[in-house]
Amino acid sequence: MEIGIDHKMPTYGGGLGILAGDILRSCADMSVPIVAVTLAINKGSLFQRLDDEGNQTELATDWRIDDFTTLMTPKVSVPIEEREVKIQAWEYLMTGIGGYQVPVYFLDTNLLENSTSDREITYYLYGGDERYRLLQEIVLGIGGVRILEALGYTNIRKHHMNEGHSALVTLELIKKMKEDNPEYKDDRILELVREKCIFTTHTPVQAGHDRFPAPLAKSLLRGYLKGSEIDEICHENELNMTLLALDHSKYINGVAKKHGEISRNMFPGYPIDSITNGVHHVFWTSEPFRKLYDECIGGWRKDPFDLRYVISIPKEEIIPAHAEAKRLLIDLVNAKHNAGMDYDTFTLGFARRVAMYKRADLIFSNLDRLVNIAKNTGPIQIILAGKAHPRDTEGKELIKTIFGDIKRLKDDIKVVFLENYDMELAKFIIPGVDVWLNTPKRPFEASGTSGMKACLNGVPSLSILDGWWLEGCIECVTGWAIGSVATDQSDDSKDAEDLYDTLERVILPMFYGNGDAWAQIMRYTIAFNSSFFNSHRMVQQYLLNAYFT
Repeated sequence: MEIGIDHKMPTYGGGLGILAGDILRSCADMSVPIVAVTLAINKGSLFQRLDDEGNQTELATDWRIDDFTTLMTPKVSVPIEEREVKIQAWEYLMTGIGGYQVPVYFLDTNLLENSTSDREITYYLYGGDERYRLLQEIVLGIGGVRILEALGYTNIRKHHMNEGHSALVTLELIKKMKEDNPEYKDDRILELVREKCIFTTHTPVQAGHDRFPAPLAKSLLRGYLKGSEIDEICHENELNMTLLALDHSKYINGVAKKHGEISRNMFPGYPIDSITNGVHHVFWTSEPFRKLYDECIGGWRKDPFDLRYVISIPKEEIIPAHAEAKRLLIDLVNAKHNAGMDYDTFTLGFARRVAMYKRADLIFSNLDRLVNIAKNTGPIQIILAGKAHPRDTEGKELIKTIFGDIKRLKDDIKVVFLENYDMELAKFIIPGVDVWLNTPKRPFEASGTSGMKACLNGVPSLSILDGWWLEGCIECVTGWAIGSVATDQSDDSKDAEDLYDTLERVILPMFYGNGDAWAQIMRYTIAFNSSFFNSHRMVQQYLLNAYFT
């Protein structure tokens, strides 16, 4: 549904799209024969505007897809209700380090042949109601298979469904298989389709799995399937896209070891593996660290496993690289907000989608305690960013609450909330802070990737033990844990106290009093974590476990 390629192309909404972009960057670098399909998002993902009280409003993004892509000649159509909706495709070529190119196709219904309402199907990312979402998933799943065939991709071995939005791919493959092999029985058809399908689930949050009422599915798909055929793929009078993908995939995975375990419990009876996410090591490394790695580790751009050799880079070279990244961030913040932040103060960073389970306000649970820590142990400044979903009223209220906390802290701790968090802003915030904060409720963090991006820039994490951090955290070596793994239930007050204790007793004393130890942690977080939690390793695992099996 979304792929993050460039901040000037607003075709992504958050982590899922950014991850898809990183996968394709690594595929291009590694010359993997792969093609990607997504939606055009003609009106772009939302642009966030925040007023002085923290009220979020969303603006459409003005962009032209033809500035970045090439229109392909073939057009296809998909049956929706009793009409045919036309689809065209725009091609973007993702170029790897050696010149290999991975095509990305953006499906677009904004055609004169379509009605006004059908032209709008590819306008908005995750916009509209259930009907609008299912229309988009029909275009993506059924239309995606058809456009690839029209473009000449007639021998695709595997179809990787990245989340359930594209699950209707399976129905189109079944239909094609039946047309090409009328003598095959249904069991044989299902077996062959499963051989072709891979499904990755990305969320342990039930609300994140698309479900559509069976009557709606029958209405929109009535020109494509018989009512009885739709009944066969529905569960409890719903078309559940996750279950549809699970039922028709041979290889299924979650996106971290813990998430694989949780997914097996959520969907018993399915053989769910896990491949832990990673990030593209060159794309997310700041310019100061790129220069350092180029000088000290010649092959790191081609093979991120070489980042393990950072362990031998002298601290006298690590520290200036981070200082430069921090300077760039602080200059940006001060220019935007006249915040008066300085280069030498310990800076904590938190940036991600503002959803209640991510607990962006946990650091502000006890303002008196936070102020006392800053006064008695060492000064603190905090930089936050993140968007709430347009329909997430709780998330929007949380931003307003944080703005209130910022005002209450203004005389003691400098805190800034930057608006319109996107790929470009992330490239300033993540490398420029001193510690990366992550505070989701357990066990709702499927993986998380922002901490991996921080590692690439020598920024250790202070994080709840969930998602990837269960695998990446070596206490006081690559960063610090908040809470324990004794339970999958989170306690806000206990987690907040543990956060404050770690800041007060461990992190701030080391930052201000033991520069050698701090530089060592910076080296360790790069060498131990960035050498593994990268998208090259992730793609290699998909190749071995799923693509070429």
